[in-house]
Amino acid sequence: MTSSSSPGTSQAATPFTAPAPALTFERLLLVGTGALHAWQLPTWVSWLRMTYPRLDLRTVITRSAERFVARQALTALGGRETLVDEWPPDTDTGAGAFHVELAQWADAVLVYPATVNFISRYATGIADTPVLLALQCLQAPVAVAPCLPPGADRSETVRTHLATLSAQKNVVVVPTVPGLSVTTGRDDARVPPPMPAVVEQLQARHTALRTETA
Repeated sequence: MTSSSSPGTSQAATPFTAPAPALTFERLLLVGTGALHAWQLPTWVSWLRMTYPRLDLRTVITRSAERFVARQALTALGGRETLVDEWPPDTDTGAGAFHVELAQWADAVLVYPATVNFISRYATGIADTPVLLALQCLQAPVAVAPCLPPGADRSETVRTHLATLSAQKNVVVVPTVPGLSVTTGRDDARVPPPMPAVVEQLQARHTALRTETA
């Protein structure tokens, strides 16, 4: 699958032929945010489950991501309930501790796709959802795969936020590739590369962090 593919293209049928890196982490938190490329998450969740059958995978999506992907599909394909990135009701037992549980559970985190809104909030320390607060509290490696609309890659503000994240020792910002904008009809968006390339960079950061602490 190429990153410029869109729903209905023939390229969407080829993701499982990509090479997959060996993993040295056991628990992966996959976060999907509200970019159109969230529609690819069922395919990539299936790929992760098939490629890494021993990987403990949890998926959380933002409320805006539900415009493009169904939680029920991710739950069925991922083997465990996909949750929404929002605080539990106050009446729930343990309400308010979801972020702690996520931060302590994850060996690695992958944000795919990452919208400009999510990137900006993460980079500036805004922690108004469980996932954003968990990201501020963990030392595990985090791969951020941006999905940018046409022109956003030239924004000084967006560039600053991406540079801020890249400067964090445990964060890798995955370089984007040209992708189709359904609005302009041209390949002038910047989208995440296929999941195997993102996982490879996440694994490399995990290895580097382990080497530093050895």
